Amino acid sequence: MRDDNENVSRISLVSRRDSLRALAALPLLASSITSAQERNRRSQPAPPEHSGPRVALVLGSGSARGFAHIGVIKALEAARIRPDLIVGSSAGAMIGAFYAAGYTGAQMEELALKVKDIEIVDLSSGSKRGMVTGDTLQNFVNRAVRERTIEQLAIPFIAVATTLRTGEATTFRRGDLGLAVRASCSVPGVFIPPRINDVDYVDGGLVSPVPVRIARDAGADIVIAVDVSSGALNHSPAGIYEQVMHAFDIMGRSLSKLEADQADVVIRPDVARIASTDFNARGAFIQIGLAAGTRFIPVIHERIANGRNSRRRS
Repeated sequence: MRDDNENVSRISLVSRRDSLRALAALPLLASSITSAQERNRRSQPAPPEHSGPRVALVLGSGSARGFAHIGVIKALEAARIRPDLIVGSSAGAMIGAFYAAGYTGAQMEELALKVKDIEIVDLSSGSKRGMVTGDTLQNFVNRAVRERTIEQLAIPFIAVATTLRTGEATTFRRGDLGLAVRASCSVPGVFIPPRINDVDYVDGGLVSPVPVRIARDAGADIVIAVDVSSGALNHSPAGIYEQVMHAFDIMGRSLSKLEADQADVVIRPDVARIASTDFNARGAFIQIGLAAGTRFIPVIHERIANGRNSRRRS
């Protein structure tokens, strides 16, 4: 009875409705996926022969601002720019997982705008480690990609999480995709940290909000980084979730810039006017990402061309 009272008291600090809406933006994608799955039925292609540089797309953390990644992907697709590697942290891991699995930007936008909170959020019962277990999120991702593992995706993919005990960045490159995304998105105090082989994992944005170095270490010649962490910090967060994400914004600003600036191209969508917890602004975030990505297409083409020419000269 005491645990039940504690749980009710904890959840009452923020309404169930607001909590579900907020948490839904971390995974970003839900609702009717059956038609999208049918459109994405395809066999795993053989690894391409690379005559040019190996291009990595790095998608950073940012809670609701992660919707902007979808817009950037739409811009890349329109310009026929396809990455050879995708690396994602937190919200970027969710978007990156779906993109690597073969979902187009338009399909991800459709799903994001139709997302139903309850389909991906499972409130815990009496746990003092978090409000959300994460099982529903993990299962949703695996169903959406038809139970494919990370190594079976159309584009090589790396999800970044944080080892809770040591605070070190950990990469997931093989195995259960849903579990990797769950680990990368597990905001401390909100999600119960998933335990894998007796190790607890939390949100990758804590230590690697824009994982450029990891992409380099994985063999990328050219790194296109999308940093959605920028934004004003002069608002007063109201609920528990808003306070947690506000703290993330404070901690991550300098780290995000430091790592993102090591990329060949850094796309920073103009998300400052919208709070990272404003999950009703999904469409706006996507459009902002599309505009930012479109502006950088000439720069990306130039970097890729220069990298290809460098290889030829060598």
